[in-house]
Amino acid sequence: MDIPGGGGGAAGPSPRPVPPPWALLAELTHGCPLRCAYCSNPTELVERRRELTARQWDDVMRQAAGIGVVQTHLSGGEPLLRRDLAEIVAAADHAGIHTQLVTSGVGLHERRLGALVDAGLRSVQLSVQHADERSAQLIAGARAFAAKERAAGAVRAAGLPFGLNVVLHRANLDALDGIVELGLAWGADRVELANTQFYGWALRNRDALLPGREQAARARERVERWRERLAGRMELVWVAPDYVDGIAKPCMGGWGAISLTVAPDGTVLPCPAAGELLAADAPNVRDHQLGWIWRESAAFNRYRGEAWMRDPCRSCELRTVDFGGCRCQAYALTGDATRTDPACHRSPDHEAVRALVDGAGGRAADFAYRAYPKT
Repeated sequence: MDIPGGGGGAAGPSPRPVPPPWALLAELTHGCPLRCAYCSNPTELVERRRELTARQWDDVMRQAAGIGVVQTHLSGGEPLLRRDLAEIVAAADHAGIHTQLVTSGVGLHERRLGALVDAGLRSVQLSVQHADERSAQLIAGARAFAAKERAAGAVRAAGLPFGLNVVLHRANLDALDGIVELGLAWGADRVELANTQFYGWALRNRDALLPGREQAARARERVERWRERLAGRMELVWVAPDYVDGIAKPCMGGWGAISLTVAPDGTVLPCPAAGELLAADAPNVRDHQLGWIWRESAAFNRYRGEAWMRDPCRSCELRTVDFGGCRCQAYALTGDATRTDPACHRSPDHEAVRALVDGAGGRAADFAYRAYPKT
């Protein structure tokens, strides 16, 4: 079956040997206590009854290690909603895979964390919406700030490597100084300042999230000042706003190049956002081995290399740097995954993205509603 919007790109086994993946994003559940409008999870969420069991995740981890995976992010939704999370952590650890928990912090108390550490958990990434508690509640759609602070304390007490992840948008970009100071106060080793990627719920709520050029530029300047001040103390990672910058992001290091995602129901994707693009063509671990999926499946070979590219990507000197940009974004914005990513200033579709950014500058942030369903 052709992938929707595929435009007739190459399918089937790759003509050259495929390097092994090194990372796995294990989406254990779509259930979450928060209702963040910026969430990039698909708008059609996997029901809890369709989730892989701990035994099935054990098999996934063994297969992942067998094809080269050395690191997994245990994510969701909120993975702490899985009562069998320690079993899944242990399965990854026994397979020789480094484990990082990606969490909202809700439910991460000392006893639960201790059990996860005993099972083999190696690091924690905690999400934060804002440095101000009331603003954080508005963005998250839930009272979670105090729980996050307690979780941060538990992680530091356990001595685990500890990172904060902050999705940036119009409602918190101007609070960047406070966010960095929060990371220092909570003892984070690393703060990832990730400008919103517009997939899933975030795409649906784009008008409430997209910043203007001036706001994004102010935030970037603050990041550079903080990097100078914090050199050697805390790592600051800036995930650029591609809509604003007009530069295509090298999504996932290229399609099917370095990592794979396993969704809660066992669907296997080249990146977390590829579900809508691949649709029924997406393979599943219930039906196929990970090795076959990675090396042989049409879904993973569809946009590998350059054969699928059309101009301006095909003749662009950056094609081996940005890999034509994000296929999922091209599909979401144009309905054709072979088109140049419209975020790129060289794309024939870029004017539509430019108009969105130009129109965002004068709007105030509005988080009076939530789309992500509470579970």
